[in-house]
Amino acid sequence: MVTVVFLGKLADLAGAPSLSLGAPLDWAGLRAALPKALAEVLDDPRNRVAVNGVLVADKAGLRAGAGDEIALLPPVSGG
Repeated sequence: MVTVVFLGKLADLAGAPSLSLGAPLDWAGLRAALPKALAEVLDDPRNRVAVNGVLVADKAGLRAGAGDEIALLPPVSGG
């Protein structure tokens, strides 16, 4: 299984802070497993993706295997 962690407003959209999905998982598989509204929001380039704590430069290159953690990070606002 792959653990998907939603941070910030993405957790609100997902309705939970995390979920488990079958491995292996790529970007298309991740998007297909999520509610359509959330999947569309993730396409915004300001939203980032990390696998096991390492930011993924190109979401389309996302690859996660059993035991991996994918973190979905919304844009950070400062003040």
